[in-house]
Formats: sequence, C-alpha cells, structure tokens
Amino acid sequence: MPGTPDSPARGVRRVELTTPTPEPVAEFYARLLGWVIIAEPDGSFTGWVGDRLATHVRPGDPGRRLVFAATDTRDLPDGAATDTGRVLHGPWAPPPRPGEPCWVELMGGPADDDYWATALGWQVRDPDADFTLYDATTADDRRPVAGRLTAPGGWTCYYAVPDTTRAAADATALGGTVLIPPREVPTGHVAAIADPTGTAFAILENPPGWGGTWSTTEQAHA
Repeated sequence: MPGTPDSPARGVRRVELTTPTPEPVAEFYARLLGWVIIAEPDGSFTGWVGDRLATHVRPGDPGRRLVFAATDTRDLPDGAATDTGRVLHGPWAPPPRPGEPCWVELMGGPADDDYWATALGWQVRDPDADFTLYDATTADDRRPVAGRLTAPGGWTCYYAVPDTTRAAADATALGGTVLIPPREVPTGHVAAIADPTGTAFAILENPPGWGGTWSTTEQAHA
C-alpha cells in the first residue's frame, strides 16, 4: 500500500480516455458536452471547456483513467493515477461549467476505503456504509472530493450538463447507450452513459459545485 502523501489530493487534473478511434470518440464527447477539440501532434485529441482541460483522448485499447492532482506521479489501480500540477476540477477549483468534470466516484466496496484514504490523503466519512464520501482537508477546511458506491466498475467521472434528460437522449442519437436512465439521487439529477466504444461515464444536471448537492449541504462543510 502506498504511503500517505504530504498533502491530500484536492481534485482532478484531467480525465484520460483511450480508444482505437480517438477522433470519432472525441467528436462524440464534443457534440454531447460542447468541448472545443484540439488535434495533438501525437494523434491524440484534447477536449477543452474554456481554458480548462476536460479530457485527453488517446489511441489505445478502450478505457478510462482519472488523473488526480498530487505531489507525485503514480499509476494506481481501478483506472486512476496521480500527476503533479494545478487542480483543474475539484471542491477548491472554480465551479464546474457545462461539459466539465464535476464529480468522481469509485464503484467499489468498503474494503477499498483504507487504500484510497492512504494513497491520496483522504478521510473516509462513513466507513462500512454502502455509500461514503472521501474528504480532503486543508488547514482550516474539509470538503468532499470523491464518493465511493458499493458496486463493481472502478472509477468513473461525472460531467456537468444543463439538462440530464436531454443529454441522455442526445447521447443515444450520437451512438452512445443509456446505462441508467435519468433519475434523482443524493448527488442530484444523474444518468449513466456508455460512449460508442462502451466506456461508461455519468452526467449531472446543473451542479452548484463539485459533487452536486454534496457541495451545498451542511454535512459537506462539516
């Protein structure tokens, strides 16, 4: 198990997608989420919302990796990694705009909590619960940076959209698949989608901050 970092990971640097067909996959997300797509010299594509990088789509086997901002660079299990640099998406970053990552969640189990608390310097709010928040703490503040839901699947990313029902319909029209239809959960109005290669992600309607409703509850700021 990795040692506890000097400071907690306070959010996400970027989401990386790998696919044998990066251009059409990048175009799917651009049309669904409104990204500005830039073709990179190495054959990959970056997706931007304003001046913030949302996702990097690279050639490779279909997959997804969340890259958390930390004090070092490491590969971690379940589709995660760390990298040095500025936090672009998280509870201390600017509020998420449409198309940006707005929450991340581990589909795992209570047995995973100790690993991630140690690896990324987080506190587990409700150990052994079916759902718990992972909190990051600064000198005078504590905020939810990720969630863990008891389910298989590894790490997944939520993207902000103005209208979850409309976005789910658009995803289907663009060649994606709705895995979980739009519904209300404690985080907000969400749906789960698979892109045309089968990589899953979630959408969250008009989140007021990182984590949707978790960012505005008294509990979130305890």
